[in-house]
Amino acid sequence: MNKYEQNAFDLLSTVEYGGCSAKLSPKQLEEVLLKLPLIKDDRLLVDIETHDDAGVYLLNDDTALIFTTDFFPPICSDPYQFGQIAASNALSDVYAMGGTPLLALNLMMFSADKIPMEAFSQIMQGGLDKVSESGAILVGGHTIDDHPPKYGLAVVGTVHPDKLITNAGAEAGDVLILTKPIGTGALVAAQRLGMAIKEDYEQALAQMELLNKTGAEIAARYKLKAATDITGFGLLGHALKMAKASGLSLRLNTQNIPLLDSAYEIYDEGCIPGAAFRNLEFVDKDVSFSKELDYNRKMLCCDAQTSGGLLLCAKQKDAAEIVRAFKNTGKHPWCSIVGEVIPKGRKTVYVD
Repeated sequence: MNKYEQNAFDLLSTVEYGGCSAKLSPKQLEEVLLKLPLIKDDRLLVDIETHDDAGVYLLNDDTALIFTTDFFPPICSDPYQFGQIAASNALSDVYAMGGTPLLALNLMMFSADKIPMEAFSQIMQGGLDKVSESGAILVGGHTIDDHPPKYGLAVVGTVHPDKLITNAGAEAGDVLILTKPIGTGALVAAQRLGMAIKEDYEQALAQMELLNKTGAEIAARYKLKAATDITGFGLLGHALKMAKASGLSLRLNTQNIPLLDSAYEIYDEGCIPGAAFRNLEFVDKDVSFSKELDYNRKMLCCDAQTSGGLLLCAKQKDAAEIVRAFKNTGKHPWCSIVGEVIPKGRKTVYVD
């Protein structure tokens, strides 16, 4: 029996869109950000210009701070599980940049009039347990009376400046490795509509709970310089941002992209979340889709992920070994080579 069954309050009953599917359209967000002044400072190693996973500030020759935040409405019914997933998602930005989480603050929006306080406690406990698993320290936070509920973290991490990983570090000839399967948006939408297979939905939740800590460790071992985590803008949206930041193009092979069990079938039945269409609108002008491309696989590349995997750039000579290293941990059986970095072409991303 999980904590949700003990508590009996269904968090999914409070939302229409949960998790990273609740993000603003990337196209609308980009339009707003382009109007804001770009702050420059010699100590800023990564700023908003490349739309990377977090900001990075140089403290001294040996230490840089990674600063990030992420929060969203419920992605699942169980409050404890929601806390775990939201915390994993927020911590992921630090791991994507090769860092180690150091400190975290809770961000909680919750209505005590509409939801039992026991659910509040379980969300917080889930977040605390996941932060502890990461090795970071939870040092407080902030709460607001609001409905529907939202939860996440502000996180500070550290990284050696010479070991910093960014979305702007890709090089032509690099191989693209994806560490987790995609399709969480599909499974969550199907669950809300009563279409999900129980085992497949639980599989998706387990992937969302999984920290990307292993990814940061293996990336450091092989001295990788480029990565991004896959969240609300989908695999294609984040791949596009990486390609633009690096000044190159990417090629993705959809046949090699790992999918959660029944994700394809859910899309094939017409259950395609609205976030996937918003993400497609964002990437469409910069992406070349093969004429032979299966429609469901095309749309799944735009599926909004919550606490998704890392998209890593590796040297060709190391790629197979890196995939084996992920699989040997027992945590990343779906880790796969999904494409390559190529010289800048007419389009920014090519999808076959």
